[in-house]
Amino acid sequence: MRSVSVARWLACAALAVSAPLWARGSEDLPLPWNTPADPAACTDQDSALWVEYANGQACIRYFSAVPLAHAPVVIVMFHGDRNIEMHRAPAAIAGNTLRAKDRQAAALSRRAGMPVVIVARPGTYGSSGNHGQRRQPAEFQALDAALDQLRQRYGIGRFVLLGHSGGATVVAALLTLGRNDVQCAVMTSGAFALLERAQMIRRSKGLPSREGRDTNGLLHPYDPLEHVAGIAQVADRRLFVVGNRDDQVAPFVLQAQFYQALRDAGLQAQLIEAPAIAPAFHQLRNDIGLKTAAQCAQP
Repeated sequence: MRSVSVARWLACAALAVSAPLWARGSEDLPLPWNTPADPAACTDQDSALWVEYANGQACIRYFSAVPLAHAPVVIVMFHGDRNIEMHRAPAAIAGNTLRAKDRQAAALSRRAGMPVVIVARPGTYGSSGNHGQRRQPAEFQALDAALDQLRQRYGIGRFVLLGHSGGATVVAALLTLGRNDVQCAVMTSGAFALLERAQMIRRSKGLPSREGRDTNGLLHPYDPLEHVAGIAQVADRRLFVVGNRDDQVAPFVLQAQFYQALRDAGLQAQLIEAPAIAPAFHQLRNDIGLKTAAQCAQP
C-alpha cells in the first residue's frame, strides 16, 4: 500500500473536489429501504459494495464526495437508528438520495478537515437488509465485510470509526470483531447492555416487561458489552465513549458500564460527559463526536 501523508492527501483532494462525484445519472432518485440483497442492483463502483459473510450476503452503500484513493486515514460514520424513516416511502424520507448523502459527506469532510465516508447500515439509505432486524449479528458482519472491501478498493490506510446512538453500537460491535485497522473510535450516546436497556426503557414508559427481548422485540441481540474480549489490543489506539448523564434513550449508566468494561480489558478508553439537547438529552451539542474523531485521527 502506498504511504501518503495526511497533509499531502488533503492537498490533492482539495483539487479533485471541484469535480464532484454526484454525476452518476440517478443521483436524485430515492434510495431504497429494507430490500433484499441483489447483486444486479449493487454495481455502482463509487457507492456500493457487494459483500459476503458467514451468514449471508448484502449490498452496502457508502457516500463520500472527496477522493478516497490511498487516503492514509478515513473517518467512517454510521448513523443512529432510523425507526420513523423506515416506515415511510423512500421518496418521503428527507435526504434520501445519492446527491443528498454525498453532500452530507462533503460537509462532514470539510468540518473534519479529512475524508469522511458515511456507510449506510443494512436496510437504510440503499443498503440491502431489514432495519427492523438491527443489532442482530448479521448487521455487524455485513458492515465488517464492507469495511474490508472499502479499504481494499481504495487502498485506505486506517479507519477512524464514528457512530451515534445505534451507530455507536455498530462501532463497538465492529471493534469486538477484532479489527486491527482502526486508529481510534468515537461512540456517542451509544446503546449498550441491550436487554437491560430495553427493560429500563419499558419501565420508564410504564410498559410490561419483555424478558430476553431488546427494544426491537428481538431475542439474542449482539451486545458489544458481552464481547469486549474480542477487541484487539492495538498500540496507541484510543476509544472514546461520549454521552450525557440525563440521556433518556441510551441510559448513561450503561454507557459508563461499557467504558468500564473497556478499561477492565486493558484498553485505552476515555469516558466524556457532554452537553446535550433537552428533553431527551440524547443528541449531543457542539459537534463533539466529529471533532473528537478528527482530533484522534491525527498522528
